[in-house]
Amino acid sequence: MTWHKFFPSMVLLLLPLPAMAEVSAQTAQLDEPIRALPALQSLHLDERKIRLGESLFSDTRLSKDDSVACGSCHQIDRGGADGRKSSIGIRGQVGPINAPTVLNSGFNFRQFWNGRAKSLEDQIDGVVHNPKEFDSSWPEIIAKLAKDNRAVFLFREIYADGVTERNAKDAIATYERSLVTPARFDRFLLGDPRAISDEEKKGYTLFKQYGCVACHQGTNVGGNMFQKFGVFDRYFERRGNLTEADLGRFTVTKREADRHVFKVPSLRNVELTPPYFHDGSVATLDEAVNVMFVNQIGRPAPEADRRLIVQFLRSLTGERFAARK
Repeated sequence: MTWHKFFPSMVLLLLPLPAMAEVSAQTAQLDEPIRALPALQSLHLDERKIRLGESLFSDTRLSKDDSVACGSCHQIDRGGADGRKSSIGIRGQVGPINAPTVLNSGFNFRQFWNGRAKSLEDQIDGVVHNPKEFDSSWPEIIAKLAKDNRAVFLFREIYADGVTERNAKDAIATYERSLVTPARFDRFLLGDPRAISDEEKKGYTLFKQYGCVACHQGTNVGGNMFQKFGVFDRYFERRGNLTEADLGRFTVTKREADRHVFKVPSLRNVELTPPYFHDGSVATLDEAVNVMFVNQIGRPAPEADRRLIVQFLRSLTGERFAARK
């Protein structure tokens, strides 16, 4: 007789306490479209690679003239972005697009707004070779690092073949995957009803009822699909001054159906990363919510509902950042 089918609570009683806690946490999330971030420890990342990757992330030698680093556009204390409409690369060149956050980027199914990179390692390649970003090459970078005795030592401590392109990308990507920012909302998902306020709960309910979760769901509250920007309103026609960056995924596939289609951004830490959208056209989170209502849902957001949704979005700010406010 399969007694566990009829007495499931007895199964829980027979589990050790850590297993019971894990089952309870999973049960708390069963009906939610958003999933809690995993604990950093569960990712089993090599601490030595994280330390080396963090060093390389802030190393300006990755750019041709030693002027910019990954951390120039992806500032951890600014939510993993830089607060600019468009980032500034080598020789003071202004980039064509708003820098997305690097925080929790390991949970994205693609990288870049148009999804042209399939992994964090591929994304690093794109920055290194871009003439407006690093304008460099891996042979140049490796030659610089190979002259640094400390860098050589750190690489050899981890990798048998020392300083190589593959190892540098692996270390940087490992560091980026470690940038996990659990928030109060994650504690709520895991069963703590007091982790967020009543207003934030109402905002989350509205976020679901209006259908925002159709695109912003999963572990990263986004970052796991492509979507057209301007489903119900002609955003780009009204804004005018179109650029290649506005074409979105079309620049990758050349398919007309992919015109103005972008990777849905993560909403984690969103209150820290204005201005918003790929074009950095919106300065406040309240305005960004209304733009999304008009363009993706087809109507303006009632002011009271918009305020509550913004409250909910603020609960997605990593607690390490919220504590500094």
